[in-house]
Amino acid sequence: MRSISRATPSHAGFAPSIAARLGPLPAAPEVIVVGAGAAGIAAARSLVAAGVPVAVLEARDRVGGRTVTTLLRGHAIDLGAHWLHAGPINPLVALGRARGEPLRRAAQEGHVWVGHRRGRPAEAATSALAFGRADRAMQAGAADGGPDRSAASALPRSLGPWGARVAQVHGLVSGRPLDDVSLHDVPNMDYADNHFVAGGYGGYLARLAQGLPIALSSPVAGIDWSGDGVRVETTDGRRFAARAVIVTVPVMVLRASVDFAPALPARVRTAIDGFSTGIYEHAVLHWPSCPFQGRDRLAGLVGSRLSPPGLLTRIDGTPFHYFELDSVAAGRIDAAGTGADGVRRRVRATLAAHFGAARLRDLSIPVVSAWRHDPWSRGSWAVVPPGHAAARQVLHAPVGDRIWFAGEALSRLQWGTTGGAYAEGTRAAEAVAERIRIGTAA
Repeated sequence: MRSISRATPSHAGFAPSIAARLGPLPAAPEVIVVGAGAAGIAAARSLVAAGVPVAVLEARDRVGGRTVTTLLRGHAIDLGAHWLHAGPINPLVALGRARGEPLRRAAQEGHVWVGHRRGRPAEAATSALAFGRADRAMQAGAADGGPDRSAASALPRSLGPWGARVAQVHGLVSGRPLDDVSLHDVPNMDYADNHFVAGGYGGYLARLAQGLPIALSSPVAGIDWSGDGVRVETTDGRRFAARAVIVTVPVMVLRASVDFAPALPARVRTAIDGFSTGIYEHAVLHWPSCPFQGRDRLAGLVGSRLSPPGLLTRIDGTPFHYFELDSVAAGRIDAAGTGADGVRRRVRATLAAHFGAARLRDLSIPVVSAWRHDPWSRGSWAVVPPGHAAARQVLHAPVGDRIWFAGEALSRLQWGTTGGAYAEGTRAAEAVAERIRIGTAA
């Protein structure tokens, strides 16, 4: 049994806004789902709908994984995922509409701030042009059928004064600098049809989990597939048997904390081990006097050596904002060993450089996320480095017709997102249910 870190990141100290009412585990499950994040919830919902007895084992004391909402000063605030990306293909957008969930479309207008002043219309237009050129160049490079290479290699040679900003923002949304990201796997930066949900994304997932057979505080340590079916053991020694298992935990956790007996095939193991750890953290700001108005608008702060890669302002029209940290900034914080306090100092220094210290008189920073230090996440999402683009497809194939994998790491079109995880959980569950149906009929 592998050792598991018990370090508690600061975001883990906040209670979820909704505690899902869960059902009991069946006495004889046909399928075990490991993990109750978006993929696990999707898999369980699909299997229950198909009439397949399923037991879900979740390491945390709550559902939702890296998507969790808490209440701050009476407002629902997401501490992890908060964008419902790619509206036309995101299953959680279509499902939310069908359920009557309070979705709202993300604003298209943003703010530009240069040094100590608001950006001029011409500067905002030039910025948009630079981002557009970069996006088109990377999408064209990914579609040309050439060898896998870094996303950075496809950027135009000159993007003018906004080139550094383009690289910084893409590094944030990719989880790593573009030199470390496969061009064949770079995410789409189209923000034309993204959404948020009132009450928080984590609250939405908790509602989807209501009544599902989920056991909390049940970390899985090992999966034995040496005989017929599978046997799953938790860290406290409990054992569960089933015909198949769907493993939905993040690949960073999978390779560090779950043992397989016998070992996984080399091709599968190589695919799992080849992912890089994506980092996307945020500090939650309560800042009533923030100079930006209009809810849910992105703000680009440039013209200073202290410029954040991302700032989402006036969340749902409240005084709360997200100050984003990329892998570079998080790495510097970790190297300095200053933790959440170091992040808070960085936030204040950055905002003071752009707006003046006097403007920060009513600023507070109640939460700083640290998914990279969370033992059940070990990062924000999985990143495909150059040369590893085939890994997602490798993990789509079942192992021995008993082990299926699911989660955001397997989604090509929606990677790194809750929507992608949900789609992959549904895909895996449908494949397992069909396999069981065929086996029963035989």
